[in-house]
Amino acid sequence: MARKGKMNTVMRKEARKRENEYLKELETKIQEYEPKTSNAKFFKDLPISTHTLKGLNEAAFVKLTEIQKESIPVSLKGYDVLGAAKTGSGKTLAFLIPILEKLYRERWTEYDGLGALVISSTRELAMQIYEVLTKIGTHTSLSAGLVIGGKDVKFELERISRINILIGTPGRILQHLDQAVGLNTSNLQMLVLDEADRCLDMGFKKTLDAIVGNLPPTRQTLLFSATQSNSLADLARLSLTNYKSVGTKDIANKDDNEPATPKTLQQSYVISDLADKLDVLFSFIKSHLKAKIIVFMSSSKQVHFVYETFRKMQPGISLLHLHGRQKQKARTETLDKFSRAQQVCLFATDVVARGIDFPAVDWVLQLDCPEDVDTYIHRVGRSARYGKKGRSLIILSPQEEIFLQRLKSRKIEPEKLTIKPSKKKSIKPQLQSLLFKDPELKYLAQKAFISYVKSIYIQKDKEVFKFDSLPTDEFAISLGLPGAPKIKIRGMKSIEKSKELKNSSRKLKALSKADDDGEIRDKSKEIRTKYDKMFGRKNQTVLSEHYMNITGNQEGEMDGEEDEDNFMTIKRKDHVLNEDELPELSLPSSIRAQKRALSKKASLSTKGNASKTVFDDEGVAHPVYELEGEEDFVKRGDAETQKEEYLKKESELMTTADSTDKQVAKEKRQEKKRKRLEAMRREENAEYSDDESDVETQVYLGTGNLSDDMEDADSDDEEGQRKRARFADSSSDDNDSKANDYGVTEIDAPETLEDLESLTARLIQ
Repeated sequence: MARKGKMNTVMRKEARKRENEYLKELETKIQEYEPKTSNAKFFKDLPISTHTLKGLNEAAFVKLTEIQKESIPVSLKGYDVLGAAKTGSGKTLAFLIPILEKLYRERWTEYDGLGALVISSTRELAMQIYEVLTKIGTHTSLSAGLVIGGKDVKFELERISRINILIGTPGRILQHLDQAVGLNTSNLQMLVLDEADRCLDMGFKKTLDAIVGNLPPTRQTLLFSATQSNSLADLARLSLTNYKSVGTKDIANKDDNEPATPKTLQQSYVISDLADKLDVLFSFIKSHLKAKIIVFMSSSKQVHFVYETFRKMQPGISLLHLHGRQKQKARTETLDKFSRAQQVCLFATDVVARGIDFPAVDWVLQLDCPEDVDTYIHRVGRSARYGKKGRSLIILSPQEEIFLQRLKSRKIEPEKLTIKPSKKKSIKPQLQSLLFKDPELKYLAQKAFISYVKSIYIQKDKEVFKFDSLPTDEFAISLGLPGAPKIKIRGMKSIEKSKELKNSSRKLKALSKADDDGEIRDKSKEIRTKYDKMFGRKNQTVLSEHYMNITGNQEGEMDGEEDEDNFMTIKRKDHVLNEDELPELSLPSSIRAQKRALSKKASLSTKGNASKTVFDDEGVAHPVYELEGEEDFVKRGDAETQKEEYLKKESELMTTADSTDKQVAKEKRQEKKRKRLEAMRREENAEYSDDESDVETQVYLGTGNLSDDMEDADSDDEEGQRKRARFADSSSDDNDSKANDYGVTEIDAPETLEDLESLTARLIQ
C-alpha cells in the first residue's frame, strides 16, 4: 500500500516536471516567434498550447485571418495591443486565444480568482464572445462567466467569486465590483475591450473609469474594433502607454488606399424622398422574399412601428424586430430565430450593428442615414463576413446626399441604383387605414415621428442632417398620420445629459440617491399589495395620458407656440377677489359669537338659506332655481292660458304614470298567484307521493320583498285551512269509511261528546 502511494507521488512529480519543461519550451517559442518573417497560415503554426489547438479544431477554426496572424503573437509576448481590423475578420479569437494562453502559462486555478476581464458594449456581443470561449476552451480547467443586464443578479453573485474569465457589459460589471464580496481584481492579468471606440465614448465614460479604477495598473490591455479611436486621452485612461498597433494600418487615415469595408461586399445607394422611404422599403422586401435581410433604423420607436404595421400588411416573409427597450429574454430569442432562419427580415437599431456574427446575411439595408462613417462601416459589416459575399443598400434623402462625400473620404464609393416605377408600390393608403382602425398604431406612428425628428435635431453633422429643411408634413403623411404632431425640443445640454444617464450604471444612480445614513432603499424588498399594484398600474393602450403627452402641453408645443387646434379646452376666468367680500377667518373673541358661529340655525338666521349654484358652458355661475323675468313670462301668453296648459300637461303625465303603476301592480299580482299555485302543487305532490325517497328536498327563499313574503304566507295559511275544512267535510259526509288492505278502518279521532256517541253507534252496528 505504501509502495503504491509512493509510485503515485513519483508519477505526479514526473508529470509536473514534463509540464514545466513543456511550458519553458512554449515560452521559448513565443519569444523566438517573429510574425513579420513567419508564413503561418494555420493556428497550428502559432506557438500555442495543445489544449487550445484541440479546442480550435473541434470548433472548426483552422485557418488564420490577417488580424489573428498579426495580433496573437504580439499579445502572447505580453505587449498591450491596439487592434483595428475590418468587420468580420475574426477579432474575437484574436483576444480569446491570448487570454487562454496567458492563464495556462501562469497555471491559473479557481483559487487564484479573476484572471481576465472582457468588456463589451452590448449584451448580444457579450453573449457571442462567451459562446465562442466555451467552444474553444473545453479542454482547459478555467472557469468563465457571463454577466449582462436583464439576468438574475443574485444567481451571478453566488458564483462570480469562482470565475477566472469574466465577460460582460460595463454597467453589470461595475455593479458586481461594488456588491460581490468574493470578486477580487487585485490579481487581474488581462483587460480586453471589444468595440473599444464605443466603450470609450461619453456614454460609458464614467462607468469605464470606475471599473479601471479597481484594476491593477500592471495588467495587459487589449483594445479591438473595426473603427479605432487614437485619442491619447482615451488611451491614457486605460494606462495604455507602451502599446503595439496591429491590424489595418491606421484605419482612420484618409490617405489609406484600402477601404475599411470588406472587399466581397457589394455596396449601393438609392436617393429617395423622406416621405417615400417606407414605400421603397416595402417594395424591396416584396421583391426579395427569399433573402436574409437586416434593416437598420435610428430609434427603437421607429423599429416598433414599422414592425407592427408591416406585420399587418403581410409582405410574404417572416418579420422580426430587435431594439434596446426589449426584455433580455425577447432579445435572446430574436437573435436565435434570426441566426437559424434562412428567409427572414429583421428590423433593428444599432444595438446589433457592432460585432454580432449573423450567418449568411444577404442584404443590409439602412433606412435612416447613419450618424457617421464609422456607424456605416459597422452596419454593413453584418454581411460579407469571413470572405463571404454580401450586399448593402443605404436609402438617402436628397438632403442627406452629401453623406456620400463622407464615405468617399474613407475610400467607400457605393454604386447608385434606380428604382423601377413598376416595382415601387405606395403603402400610404394602407397605413392610413390601419391607423384609423387601430388607435394604438396611431400612437406608435406619432412616437416614431417624434423620435425621428429628435434624432435629426441632435446630430452633430449639420451639413448632412438639415433640421430646418425637414419635410415634416409629408413625412407624417407617409406614416399614415393626418398631420405632423408638434414637438417640444429641449436644449442640446439636456439631450446629452439624458443620453449619458441612459448609458450610465444603475448602481451609480442608486448610490447617488442614497439616504443621509448611506442606506439604499431596495424597492424589490418593499411590500406591495395587489391594490398598490392596481393603483400604480398605468394604461398600456392609447388613452388620455399617452395622447396628452403627444398633443398636449407636455410635448405638444414647439418654440413656445400654443396649440390652437384643441377641440376640448377649459374656459377659465381669473376672478378678481375683493378683500371686503372675503369672509372673516379669525376666531370670534366672545363666547356668544363662538356659539353663533358654531350654530347652524343662528348662521342661517343671519345669512339666509344656503343656495347651490351651477355653471353654464361659458363658466358663469347661476342658482339652481332661478326665477323667470316678468317680460319673458308675458311673452308666453296669458296667465290663465299658461295655467290651463300646465294643468293639462301635468294631468297627462299623471295619467301615463297611473297606467304604468297599474300595469306594474297587475304583473305583481299575477306573479304572486303563480307562485301560490306552484306551492300548492308541490304540497299535493308531497302528500300523495307513494315513494318518499324520490321526492327532492327544495328550499325557497321568497321573492326578495318582505311584505310580499308575509302576504304569501298568510294567503297560504288561509288556503290550507280551507283545504283542511273541505277534507273534513268530505270525510264526515262519507259515513261508509272504507277499510284499508289490512282490514283497519281509518276514522278521525272524536273531539266532542256527540262525536263519541256517533262513533259508538257506528261501531255497534
